[in-house]
Amino acid sequence: MNTRSYDPVPPARVAFLGLGVMGHPMAGHLAGAGHHVTVYNRSAAKARDWVARHGGASAATPREAAEAGGGADFVFACVGNDDDLRAVTLGETGAYAGMKPGAVFVDHTTASAEVARALHAQAMQLGLHFIDAPVSGGQAGAVNGALTVMCGGDAAPFDAMRPVALSFAKAVTRVGASGAGQLAKMVNQIAIAGLVQGLAEAIAFGQRAGLDLPLVLDVIGKGAAQSWQMDNRGKTMVQDQFDFGFAVDWMRKDLGLVLDEARRNGAQLPVTALVDQFYAEVQALGGRRWDTSSLIRRLKR
Repeated sequence: MNTRSYDPVPPARVAFLGLGVMGHPMAGHLAGAGHHVTVYNRSAAKARDWVARHGGASAATPREAAEAGGGADFVFACVGNDDDLRAVTLGETGAYAGMKPGAVFVDHTTASAEVARALHAQAMQLGLHFIDAPVSGGQAGAVNGALTVMCGGDAAPFDAMRPVALSFAKAVTRVGASGAGQLAKMVNQIAIAGLVQGLAEAIAFGQRAGLDLPLVLDVIGKGAAQSWQMDNRGKTMVQDQFDFGFAVDWMRKDLGLVLDEARRNGAQLPVTALVDQFYAEVQALGGRRWDTSSLIRRLKR
């Protein structure tokens, strides 16, 4: 049961598209904050389950979700990739076809900056608004309403949607124009990739040296080596446990976006490219659904 307390915000009419491991709890926090929520999911059974848990309503298409109750003020989405995002926004059954003038589409998918800019331009032509708003914090952050949201888009629609998005986030920040949110998420994933590989190598080294790794992690976690990854994944890496939400398949998708963007802008990412290949090795070991800390598995062969 959700026990989070919410800051008072006037109720809005919202739609939420995509009820996966992130979207399901995010939409639940919107309902818990008092907003009127209509959900859509490609699998209708998940939408029915969400309504049974949280109330609100479900819709058969993204367009119907956007149209419900006289029209959503905000349409939130958290789907898989660029193609999924286009599928829920465009076409006769897409959300854009049902959104009322001035409504704001807020995309929490980790997608390309290119698709964000394209959908922003299409929204503007229709009298709508689009904010790219990828999140960091993983499944636990979504469940606990403690996500970090990095946003790209125009200032006025961002300011309008921010108090609503704080229903499921601890920080919602505009970092620039359309596409900037996705680029900021790429920066986030580059940093994480290097950190996890470094932590994996450190733990594997310590184990071969015969050290008491939980004790060592406690010690060095109080110094300059401390990181979120060490605090939250170090001991589970020692225990060979890799079922904490953000799957290797998803990380490879994200790093693919990063490397594509780097080829366009000329950034040199040798460590990121190498870690991406290490994740490919983890996939080959059967770890497609293991979480990203499973990089250590390839060092234990």
